[in-house]
Amino acid sequence: MTALGHFIGGKHVAGTSGRTADVFNPATGEVQAKVALASVAEIRAAVENAREAQPKWAATNPQRRARVFMKFVDLLNQNMDELAVMLSKEHGKTVEDSKGDIVRGLEVCEFVIGIPHLSKGEFTEGAGPAIDMYSIRQPVGIGAGITPFNFPGMIPMWMFAPAIACGNAFILKPSERDPSLPLRLAELMIEAGLPAGILNVVNGDKEAVDALLTDPDIGAISFVGSTPIARHVYGTAAANGKRAQCFGGAKNHMIIMPDADLDQAVNALMGAGYGSAGERCMAVSVAVPVGEETANRLVEKLIPKIESLRIGPYTDDKADMGPVVTKAAQERINGLIDRGVEEGAELLVDGRGFKLQGYENGYFVGGSLFDHVSPDMDIYRQEIFGPVLSVVRAKNYEEALDLPMKHEYGNGVAIYTRDGDAARDFASRINIGMIGINVPIPVPLAYHSFGGWKASSFGDLNQHGTDSIKFWTKTKTITARWPSGIKDGAEFVMPVMK
Repeated sequence: MTALGHFIGGKHVAGTSGRTADVFNPATGEVQAKVALASVAEIRAAVENAREAQPKWAATNPQRRARVFMKFVDLLNQNMDELAVMLSKEHGKTVEDSKGDIVRGLEVCEFVIGIPHLSKGEFTEGAGPAIDMYSIRQPVGIGAGITPFNFPGMIPMWMFAPAIACGNAFILKPSERDPSLPLRLAELMIEAGLPAGILNVVNGDKEAVDALLTDPDIGAISFVGSTPIARHVYGTAAANGKRAQCFGGAKNHMIIMPDADLDQAVNALMGAGYGSAGERCMAVSVAVPVGEETANRLVEKLIPKIESLRIGPYTDDKADMGPVVTKAAQERINGLIDRGVEEGAELLVDGRGFKLQGYENGYFVGGSLFDHVSPDMDIYRQEIFGPVLSVVRAKNYEEALDLPMKHEYGNGVAIYTRDGDAARDFASRINIGMIGINVPIPVPLAYHSFGGWKASSFGDLNQHGTDSIKFWTKTKTITARWPSGIKDGAEFVMPVMK
């Protein structure tokens, strides 16, 4: 049995709290490791390491910080196969999907190689009589990231790459369900030349999270998880004087217009709805066909594709999707499918009874499809986070637009159409943070920012892109006038430009 601890001060350290959590292989249901759960004292040890190391790192010029990420990107590419298998073994997603997870994090590391340019300030010569004014960006000091199980490679890198590139030290608290990859990323950062203490990984549960939220030396918190916890993290961080960006749940719609390329839309729904067993915050879980004819044709094309999904363990390189992450997740998804049937939705494809020969104890859920779902149903209102697609039929474009507009979540949305006017109107009016036009999962590339609206996001600045540089730095503005420009005598009125 593998014992997983923490990564503090540039090395692996065993847990000392005496508390552990099981790490499962989702395909078999077997416990494959025990991960230590940190105490408040262990969190504090990580913070003290970070506090000691951070000033020297902040004083390191940005070109040298960028070189660490150049080397780190090389190491990620060199070790990609090993990292993907490590991720898949604990999460359950296919190896190719795991590689995509890592690559989307790697792209943010590539983006922050531009930190010498990204962190530049502004200068105004002659802002007043013999006065120059300039602003500089300085690191917040110590940042912390609390990341979910579904992207154990991508989301940690989305957080720690810009934070560290800006000159901060960073404490990462990954999900205890799949902790091995984040620990390995910390090793590779040290191998890339990062000083010890700048990136610490501390595994834990609520006790560790609360310690991070209240520690006086942590200046900024980034969080991804469910909306109720995002609200709690945001409020607690703010009450303790920290800036915070907290990303919560989602219920992403795809509107299919009558003029859409239906085959293209169906293929998009299959990948976006069932890829990674639906365990993505940007998964499409609601299809909104406009008009009965569009709906009937869409459902007719979806059913055989869903029924023929190849579901298997990560070792099956032909699998379309793997198991969900835990037995509790499996039971919750099956319970919501039960609820959908009770509420009167039409279950066209039922994935509840799926069993895989040789993996009967794995946490598998087959692809499921509901039709005639209405907005008052639990399966529409809640984020299922599983391989379940709901079809909500709309009579016309305005009715279709109204559905995501009124939903409490506002993470992502897509429209499939050949009509440029409809697409432009949709993008302009929709109150959602990320929009796809004939793109099912509109996750922005690293040099744009990722973030939803409404109950999907709390905070003023998004992840990666230039927002991340603003979030992980503080602006300092200097007004300078030298003795030759200073008049004799005191001035007692508010200075203004005359």
